[in-house]
Amino acid sequence: MQKNDDNVLQGLEVYRVGGAVRDHLLGWPVYDNDWVVVGATPEAMRARGFQPVGRDFPVFLHPRTHEEYALARTERKSGHGYAGFEVHASPEVTLEEDLERRDLTLNAIAEADDGRLIDPYGGEADLRARLLRHVSPAFSEDPLRVLRTARFLARYSGLGFRIAEATLALMEEVSRSGELEHLAAERVWVETEKALGEPHPDAYFQALAQCQALRTWFAELAERLEAALFAMAQVPCDTQDVPLAHWRYARLVSVLDDAEREALATRLRLPNAVAKLARQSALTTRLLDGLPSAERVGAWLDGLDAWRRPEHVERQLALVDCLAREWVAPMQQAWQAAQRVSPQDLIAQGFKGAALGQALRDARRDTIEQALANTGP
Repeated sequence: MQKNDDNVLQGLEVYRVGGAVRDHLLGWPVYDNDWVVVGATPEAMRARGFQPVGRDFPVFLHPRTHEEYALARTERKSGHGYAGFEVHASPEVTLEEDLERRDLTLNAIAEADDGRLIDPYGGEADLRARLLRHVSPAFSEDPLRVLRTARFLARYSGLGFRIAEATLALMEEVSRSGELEHLAAERVWVETEKALGEPHPDAYFQALAQCQALRTWFAELAERLEAALFAMAQVPCDTQDVPLAHWRYARLVSVLDDAEREALATRLRLPNAVAKLARQSALTTRLLDGLPSAERVGAWLDGLDAWRRPEHVERQLALVDCLAREWVAPMQQAWQAAQRVSPQDLIAQGFKGAALGQALRDARRDTIEQALANTGP
């Protein structure tokens, strides 16, 4: 831990908290530090040059490092969902009270300037035991913690972590209460996207299924989860500048039909790029379910908007390489041949209007058929 030896921190009671302490104890890289300040006021922080950024509670940016320093606070449930809390921050709030409001014990460890750990809820022991355990019964007041706990399992299950039985029971209690329905779709997607980028994203969905939370936001996957997780494991090695999490989502929902996939995208309010990738990957999956004939490859290219957006084809060819490598070269050749068909040549032959469009489609299909015949497996 860095020493609090710069002028703006002199005289403040400051502790490093949360993920930075957790990952340091696990031997993982620490990229960001979060700090809690005990016994200070907003006025005192501003007087030292800290820039206030918190809207719902007092958080300040260090004037030099720009790291976040939050005043110690407590929370009280006052409504539904993730945002339904009243926050109390004052110099009287102790470090232990601030740590008590956190979700899991492994996130409720503080580190003092001299390296001493303040661990009133047994987080270090739970780290050694590889246990994800809630700090207090207040865990159930925030439904987002169900998703966060499942996400931590996706991150750490490879290290042998599991969810404590009592914590899993609380997660199921929250699921059955209906509180999950009050979460904002954007928050659900943020947690899910993070989980999809973790080493074991399957653990996220399995944990949600185990605590009865999957049906609330991912009902379409509930009866086909095993097949969906198997598909999710098959993603391109070369992701073509697409985030791995987005490829994993596209493959996860490839087991759904079009209506189910779109219903899920609407419910999660997916970013357009993610929904489009899922749509296009479904086209590729269907293409490979049978023999990629000239007619089917041509329809696939049309569905990808290939003639205006060739990068869509390159991305999907990376998926073909993952799912059916023997078809990569033939389809690459077919795509390149189809690109060489010139609308100008057809115009010169007298085609125009609807006849030109049909002639262009026919010419492309012919070149695709020839390329597949010459290079097909």
